[in-house]
Amino acid sequence: MKDQTKPEIPQQSAKVMIPAINTPAQRAHRGSVALLILFRISRSIAGGMMIVALPYLVLNRLHETSLALGAIYVVGVMSTAFLAVGAGYLSDRWDHKGALLITGAMVPISALMVYVNQSFPMVLAASVVGGFAATGSLIGGGVGGAAQPVQSSVIARLSTTENRTRYYSVLAFLSGIAGAGGAMLVHYFSIRNTFLAAAIISAVGAVLLTFIAIPEYVVSKPVARTQSNQAIRHFSITGALNGLSQGLITPFLIPFFVLVYHLSKSRMAVYTAIGSVLASIALLAAPALERRMGFVRSITFTRGLGTAMLLVMAVWHNLWIGLAIYLITPALRIAALPAQQSAIINRVEGQSMGRALAMNQVTRLSASSAAMICTGFLFDISEVEMPFILYAGVMAVNIYLYYRFFGHDGQNGTSESVPVINARGPMREEPAKPSQ
Repeated sequence: MKDQTKPEIPQQSAKVMIPAINTPAQRAHRGSVALLILFRISRSIAGGMMIVALPYLVLNRLHETSLALGAIYVVGVMSTAFLAVGAGYLSDRWDHKGALLITGAMVPISALMVYVNQSFPMVLAASVVGGFAATGSLIGGGVGGAAQPVQSSVIARLSTTENRTRYYSVLAFLSGIAGAGGAMLVHYFSIRNTFLAAAIISAVGAVLLTFIAIPEYVVSKPVARTQSNQAIRHFSITGALNGLSQGLITPFLIPFFVLVYHLSKSRMAVYTAIGSVLASIALLAAPALERRMGFVRSITFTRGLGTAMLLVMAVWHNLWIGLAIYLITPALRIAALPAQQSAIINRVEGQSMGRALAMNQVTRLSASSAAMICTGFLFDISEVEMPFILYAGVMAVNIYLYYRFFGHDGQNGTSESVPVINARGPMREEPAKPSQ
């Protein structure tokens, strides 16, 4: 007698791609991830050292004004913006590894320039090469400079849609911890020797990149060119407003405490390190925030709360309240950053990832440069509260545009681009289980 409970056989068979286990390609993938992590750690240690040392070098050693410090930041930001675009196009059209090596050499060269000659013109020239404002935004999510778009594109090739946000979170977490360690190291060096140590440490990380292997990026369903270009435009607009708000506040948080509360370099190094650790830990929450809230609501909630706290710090000049806010708000600003990076990758075509990430970077940094000049001028005329008020207004507009462009859950314009797990070795096919 025939079994009447036999399950129905689907009309069309489906196949699921399952990565082979422990293949040479998979081992090469893990090695490349490890090398990229070591590069990012060394770069972040150097960035953490320089962001603490630079304001003291310019304001105390060279006896320049806040406007002069702002000019250095602006030069660094604009240089980084143009170099990021060049690196992004270079990685898409030529070679990711070559682009990564070129951008990786910029920080050690710039740090060595400052060590050799500590004059204002040399610091300005070094900022052109190393992009001190971008590299030095330790707890503002800006560590990476011109190398950031290429790094993010490489991570996309070493990850999948399902685990990409986790990759970005872990890498950013380790980077932040390393940056905190770099900030603490400043306590043991003179200002001049801080730049020498930063040059050596970042150079070691750049050398490790010569051994990295980067796989191709393959998608199971390509993104339409029109959708990709629209996503690039939208993220460029929100990136510009992000940069405008960041430039108003982030580079001047340490000068704020130097000018308002006259804190010493040693004390500020400790507070910067603590803030970096807290921000790094917050980055690990990005995958959970993305699952529960979507990338739009996770960004708007964390940054909106941080904006309100910064307004309190600006109008209420209490040292301990200000320090508490200084330690917490960077974590709120960057907690959802990995989810934003994943959102960009998932909405653009594979051959345009470097360009998309670079355009987001260049609009952010270009807008940031104008904001830095504004804050440097306002600090010089003792209007230290005004940049925080402007920051709140810009952030309100940006939150509105995130909802307008991407919807409340971040699903508007979502592509169905899903990379095949080609970075983990050869695939074997298994038939999908019959539907019940």
